[in-house]
Amino acid sequence: MCGIAGYIGQRNAIDVVYDQLKRLEYRGYDSAGIAYLNGSGINILKRAGKLSELGKLMGQRPDECGLAIGHSRWATHGGPTDTNAHPHFDRYEQVAIIHNGIIENYLELKTELIKDGHEFRSETDTEVAAHVIGAEYASGVPLEEAVRRGVKQLRGAYALVVMSKREPGKIVAVRNASPLVLGVGQDENLLASDIPALLPYTRDIVILEENTIATVTQHAIVLTDGDGRELPLKTEHIEWDVAAAEKGGYEHFMLKEIHEQPDVMRQVIAGRIDDEGNIRLDKVFSDFVWHEIDRVNIIACGTALHAGMMAKHLFEKLLRLPTDCYYSSEFRYGDPVLSPRSLAIFISQSGETADSLAALRLCKEKRIRTLGIVNVVGSSIARECDRTIYTQAGPEISVASTKAYTAQVMTLILLALYIAQVKEMPGVRVPEIAAELKGMGDRAKVILGLEPQVVKLAEQVRRAPLFFFMGRGADAYVALEGALKLKEIAYIPTVECPAGEMKHGPLALVSDGVMAVFGASESDVRDKIVSNMREIQARGGTVLAITTEDDAIVERVANVTLKIPNGPFDFLDALLTIIPMQLLAYHVARLNGCEIDQPRNLAKSVTVE
Repeated sequence: MCGIAGYIGQRNAIDVVYDQLKRLEYRGYDSAGIAYLNGSGINILKRAGKLSELGKLMGQRPDECGLAIGHSRWATHGGPTDTNAHPHFDRYEQVAIIHNGIIENYLELKTELIKDGHEFRSETDTEVAAHVIGAEYASGVPLEEAVRRGVKQLRGAYALVVMSKREPGKIVAVRNASPLVLGVGQDENLLASDIPALLPYTRDIVILEENTIATVTQHAIVLTDGDGRELPLKTEHIEWDVAAAEKGGYEHFMLKEIHEQPDVMRQVIAGRIDDEGNIRLDKVFSDFVWHEIDRVNIIACGTALHAGMMAKHLFEKLLRLPTDCYYSSEFRYGDPVLSPRSLAIFISQSGETADSLAALRLCKEKRIRTLGIVNVVGSSIARECDRTIYTQAGPEISVASTKAYTAQVMTLILLALYIAQVKEMPGVRVPEIAAELKGMGDRAKVILGLEPQVVKLAEQVRRAPLFFFMGRGADAYVALEGALKLKEIAYIPTVECPAGEMKHGPLALVSDGVMAVFGASESDVRDKIVSNMREIQARGGTVLAITTEDDAIVERVANVTLKIPNGPFDFLDALLTIIPMQLLAYHVARLNGCEIDQPRNLAKSVTVE
């Protein structure tokens, strides 16, 4: 997500770290900063905006130094401002820290620290972590021990890098569910959040393992576990070129982002589900507002609209809350019926979608409550909505959205559970569903293991003249998104509809060579799905069924079956079926030689109406 950089050695550390941050720009960011030793202490330079803004500060930089750490931030806690940019000091300005990830319990920690007299400059969870570690360091222990004690108080996903005024010859780093890589050089060592930042300086790297602490000096790297026991140092030699390294070794950003979805699913819920299974959404409407709302209007485009359709299914099924979905581009022209007790939800990855912004401004004129589901902090939709929930998916480079979709749906599920919790709806098993959400990342990782089967299928169907995407219930909404992926990057025509609608017209398009993809995660309607599959096969079509491991019905009929781990809630199973569909679209497009990350005629952020 964000970029981490660090250097200790004989070169000018400020220049090296700045260069590392430039090599991580592809990851996306909204502010950047560098901390370095200036002889008398630690100096910090940081600015919101592009790296060039930080570069202007460096124009008057002091003498060269041999140790620095740097960070390019994608805002989560607090907007993209100079103050919220990393690095951050502790209370005593003895240590400086940079951080990727989310500290889930930062509010509790911050409350206790304020009681002890700590003052905070920023809105970030990172500054809280700095104060926690700084308080331990003030007791006189070495820096690595202060970090070890400090992280035991933190809950969440993080990669932390710390430097100290008192111990100017070392950098200490630790990771938990957020990547961190060490570079092993000759009389110099480096660290970064991703391999491209290391390659100009060394090709010998160490992948830092979970809950491992690294003490990095000019001449050595020492790894220890949470109890201080030394661990072996395992180096790898990287043969990739820089372009491949930016993609993490994947051929395209889209494939990299598909494979990031397990981590994204964990990131979405980080800090939002407590140990008892309660949903915590900060800065949304007060409880009485949720009791007052009697209708929801979801307004979005493309992939975001498909996420909204899943939300409609959930809001009506779980909450019995009437919900309508609108194309943003049509919303203003349809003379929508809006009441003072309705809520308008705007979903957008970029937060800059022009059609959605125009619809938002119409709702504001009519004094309708507005809620944004947005990925980019500080974007126009985020600023203009009454309230905003960030999806926390991190930057998405490929034009065809993958991880943003799963993050949007997961965020909307959290919102549905939060409303059920506020309204004390006895029929909604909030803690049980929350527990299943916590396991979604692990299930997604298992599903990614189906990729070799998907590749073989793609080789067989890559020349199909037409694809159908169908399902029933929640599967029907996921089918819309699966079809869009194939259209976007493989340029193959698709028909997408609820499976029961096929006989009302679309069936006329079925002929030899047509491929039909069925989502079949909902157990209650599998008999109906089987009938629809036979209709396709009887006319020369081939059927792929994506179903769950406990299904013994659909697999007997489908030509090809992909099975995903099943859980107790059909709508969560349905969401996971999108991963095989994304992989299928990707590999068909790859085999057909299509441009994948930047498909023809499309843009990542549509800022024109």
